Amino acid sequence: LSGKGGVGKSTIAANLAVSLSLANKKVGLLDIDIHGPSIPKIFNLEDNNITSRGDSLIPIAVSANLFVMSIGFMLPDQNTPVIWRGPMKYNMIKQFLMNVEWGDLDYLIIDSPPGTGDEPLAIAQLLEGADGAVIVTTPQQVALTDVRKGVSFCKKVNLPIIGVIENMSGFVCPHCGQITHIFKSGGGKKMALDMNIPFLGTIPIDPGIVDACDLGKQYLQHYNENQTGKSFENLIRIMLEFHKT
Repeated sequence: LSGKGGVGKSTIAANLAVSLSLANKKVGLLDIDIHGPSIPKIFNLEDNNITSRGDSLIPIAVSANLFVMSIGFMLPDQNTPVIWRGPMKYNMIKQFLMNVEWGDLDYLIIDSPPGTGDEPLAIAQLLEGADGAVIVTTPQQVALTDVRKGVSFCKKVNLPIIGVIENMSGFVCPHCGQITHIFKSGGGKKMALDMNIPFLGTIPIDPGIVDACDLGKQYLQHYNENQTGKSFENLIRIMLEFHKT
């Protein structure tokens, strides 16, 4: 979740899902961004269509351990807009949760759109017993102002907060190794401290992530040895430890 758009929620959700699946966990990744689904593009699944078995929808298998569902698989083409009011979005999300053959999952990761409106509210109401929300932000104040609203949203709807990830936190030059804080740094950690919620860590700006998303490749399967890959490994370690508790 995040109160702000453009902070990299879909990228974080996709790579968390991939990381957990590579750790031999059964993972479902549900894209509830009705108006701007990104998950099909990130996984190069845009040409896939949803099939059904009886009244159940069959998620798209990325691997033996990772399964994906998105409204993007149901649209005639990539340029087709979804022009729906709240009740239709609620019913679609309910169908994704109730009528998809997810199988026996260890984790269900849900990629939410920006804001605190219909989609995250539907999840908070429908998904009883959720472990909690991972809040994604970038370091600069203009993002943090909206992200704080996302944190307050979780508290108001009694959705536990697993913690905050500060994305795009510094750019490591691939030539000299110098770190440049393009969007400043430390804002997410300070916000977590101020709002008394856990801080999960930082993800640097990495051109490899952009390339991977545009090409529909799973970033961590191609760049897992660099600083960004190690940052994701640390996040997964925290997530696995959290789930044990």
